[in-house]
Amino acid sequence: MQIEHWHAERDGPLSEQAMRQKLEDRGYSVSRYVYAPGTFFPAHDHGVDKIDAVLSGRLRLTMSGQEVVLDTGDLVVVPKHVTHTAEVVGEEPVVSLDAVRLPR
Repeated sequence: MQIEHWHAERDGPLSEQAMRQKLEDRGYSVSRYVYAPGTFFPAHDHGVDKIDAVLSGRLRLTMSGQEVVLDTGDLVVVPKHVTHTAEVVGEEPVVSLDAVRLPR
């Protein structure tokens, strides 16, 4: 599983705009979502390459037999057609940037 962490020394202060710019610079279209505590997405896949980035809250992702909990400033690459699940962990909503690879 390809996970990246925000590094303030390299990336500057974490903000929605800074994370959005980082994803757009990589060729992704970005949408913002807020998921309430207890939200669960059962096993599914997408027909496009995606990146899920967490701006606040905690999101558990299971993919390819691995499980990770993403925290503020974390992002994960979700390749197209790879089955995965996601679940909000804890009592705080998750604010997420959902990035979809733009066609070339």
